[in-house]
Amino acid sequence: MRNHQGPQTLAIHAGESPDPGTGASSPPLHMSSTFCVDAPAGFSAHDLGSESPFLYARWSNPTVDMFERKIAALDGADACLATASGMAAASAIFFTFLSAGDHVVVSDVSYAGVAELARETLPRLGIQVSLVDLSDPQNLANALRPNTKLVHAETPVNPITRLTDLSAIAALTHQAGALLSCDCTFASPMGQRATALGVDLVMHSATKYIGGHGDALGGTISGRAALIKQLRVEAGIHHGGILSPFNAWLIARGAATLPLRMRAHQSGALEVARWLETHPAVTRVLYPGLPSHPQYDLAQRQMLNSSGMIAFQVGSAEQGRALAQTMIEKLDMVHYAVSLGHHRSLIFWMETAALLASSFRLEGAQAEGYRAFAGDGIFRLSVGLEDPPDIIADLGRALG
Repeated sequence: MRNHQGPQTLAIHAGESPDPGTGASSPPLHMSSTFCVDAPAGFSAHDLGSESPFLYARWSNPTVDMFERKIAALDGADACLATASGMAAASAIFFTFLSAGDHVVVSDVSYAGVAELARETLPRLGIQVSLVDLSDPQNLANALRPNTKLVHAETPVNPITRLTDLSAIAALTHQAGALLSCDCTFASPMGQRATALGVDLVMHSATKYIGGHGDALGGTISGRAALIKQLRVEAGIHHGGILSPFNAWLIARGAATLPLRMRAHQSGALEVARWLETHPAVTRVLYPGLPSHPQYDLAQRQMLNSSGMIAFQVGSAEQGRALAQTMIEKLDMVHYAVSLGHHRSLIFWMETAALLASSFRLEGAQAEGYRAFAGDGIFRLSVGLEDPPDIIADLGRALG
């Protein structure tokens, strides 16, 4: 695809072409695990090049290749590796670019699986980990060491919507000779041009907004060709956490409408967030598209789309727990369920004390920094594609 084409055109056409054998307009689904070749080929994955034929599905597959080229185009990157899940993508980054004795800086608030991996698994393997509030670039500057090899950010962070200034931390990271990876799942490829802001490895849980329909697990990592080649050999081939062709085909179908959906998610979320701010049972609303968000100016400067993720408080933890049970009993259209970024609206209660004691294990100033956004707990609301008045009416039945 030509570089000047718009995101909606890229979402539909990037990576795709009519099937040469049948003329089919839609991309075919290739479920074969192995492929016949017309000339002898090397058996090692190290022999693979950009012009190598398809040999074995763990190395490459036509359907997965189509999907990877589509996401690379949407992320504005040279190449992409598709993985079996968002966690497989995060693990691929950590285990490809870090070794015993290396130091990594990880956002102190991040997706729970990543937080637990950083706190429990990486130190066991001899990797030094610093958990840092990356919303203040000075915190990163203070944490960098001579052996820092990677900085892993997330913006907006899950679940509290706190933002990180990617341009600022990219400059610090590269000055230290390290790589910058960023989990951009909340924003999606439509929400921020992370590569243009200096991110080396852009990660998404494709299960969420990219797929958009809540029916397929997947992950993606986009970046420079040389970095993705390292990931493909180390993580894709050696670790084996690759995306199945069927899931690649499903998620690619979702990706084709990503720009349209993200505009609708943003529009709906803004309407719902404004309504929540007026509701007497709600004590605080956190949405990057609202002027009341503490980092609204950064959101306006960095984000192209505010996404559909809202966090809101209702007072004490006891009030939150009680309301969660009421939602389970009374919500009709909004599903009380985990995950996010689907066409249907989803909501879930996340109590601060439990998260601080389990996944995040934050203390002192870092715990207070979390509480500054979350209070005693938040409801994480993923605003879907339903008509906003219907979402509001459903939430209103539970909020009273």
